Amino acid sequence: MGRTRTYQWEDPAILAEAAGRMAGIDFLRELRAGRLPGPPIGHLVDFALDEVEPGRAVFSLTPGEEHYNPIGSVHGGVFATLLDSAAGCAVQSTLPQGMAYTSLDLTVKFLRRITADTGPVRAIGTVVSSGRRTALAEARLVDAKDRLLAHATSSCLLFPVPAQQG
Repeated sequence: MGRTRTYQWEDPAILAEAAGRMAGIDFLRELRAGRLPGPPIGHLVDFALDEVEPGRAVFSLTPGEEHYNPIGSVHGGVFATLLDSAAGCAVQSTLPQGMAYTSLDLTVKFLRRITADTGPVRAIGTVVSSGRRTALAEARLVDAKDRLLAHATSSCLLFPVPAQQG
């Protein structure tokens, strides 16, 4: 018999609107505290924002077989999603109200196989450098013993949020 998994999410426009009217660190703290709904991707992949401070964001995931590729290990896209989220939110945590970011690139190095037996993993994102128009962040994916599982760097474009009509 096949396995199933059910999840639900809130309207992502709620998050987009909140992100546009708050400083990045405040937005992420509200998200982490549950005062804003989680993003749909977090529900889909089943990961969570655990820590946030200026220039740093930490996400966690407990890998399961629902994350597997056809060869019986966690798909690299799941690694990349966690690393992209950690690096991007590290950048977001440094942005003032009225500024936003988008990822320009993500370079990922996969170092170890992950399975459900790996146990919980954490993606730790930190800002390496930030300027007026771009920021560079890195993220490390580690297991409970702090063994490095994957590493990523991300370049982000910084831009002003368009003014709200209303």
